[in-house]
Amino acid sequence: MSLLDNVTVVLYEPQNPINIGAAVRAMKNMGVTQLRLVRGVEFDPYRVEGIAHGTMDIIERIERFDDFDTAVADCVTIAAFTARRRAAKWRIVDPKEMAGDLLLHAPEGRVAVVFGREDHGLPNEVVDRAQVVVTIPTTDHASLNLAQALLIALYELHLAAGDATRTLPPARKETPPPTVGVLEEYYRVVEESLTTIEFFKARNAEMVMRSIRAITTRAAPDSRELSLLRAVAYEVINFVARARGEPTPAQRPRRSS
Repeated sequence: MSLLDNVTVVLYEPQNPINIGAAVRAMKNMGVTQLRLVRGVEFDPYRVEGIAHGTMDIIERIERFDDFDTAVADCVTIAAFTARRRAAKWRIVDPKEMAGDLLLHAPEGRVAVVFGREDHGLPNEVVDRAQVVVTIPTTDHASLNLAQALLIALYELHLAAGDATRTLPPARKETPPPTVGVLEEYYRVVEESLTTIEFFKARNAEMVMRSIRAITTRAAPDSRELSLLRAVAYEVINFVARARGEPTPAQRPRRSS
């Protein structure tokens, strides 16, 4: 049982089936399943599902109403979203504060987030019925697509309800951290490669290598990543050797112990 089970999305006179589909997609993403339409445009459920794949479970449960009061009659709290400034002194909050308010009342009964027509938003008589009026902070260009605004609202509700349950899968293959011996070999090869290209000609080798050690420690590369970096350093040495017509380190005779 989730607090989001008691959250209902109410779209007042939606005019475009594409926006209804996008709204359903946002609901599916954020774990809200009940959608009510007040005098909404007619639409083909299969076309809407084509816009929002895998959401037929929500589409089949969409409820239609001829008037707003009937659509929200069973709700204990209503949050109306608007971008327009109005003369009445309603309590106005942002989506994050709205989420906390609605979920506080969700255990008591159904709560609703209400969005208006794509062209004119919500009329005053609908906003009058809300306990909370919500505006989404934007620049002076406050016009948002219906589904964009709904997604912001549902995202805040999703987080406030603690329903962010989707986790990313782990890496396909966990790579252990490098050993001290592997790290020291890496530093040796890096120093040799920098010596080969005369990087230390005008720099203090000890200070440079100390900085490289510090950078590597902060980055905390795993064994695979460090192996790649060491291979890059090796290739610098090999490239310079080939360019000079000299044997590469692998071609040089080994010293007898």
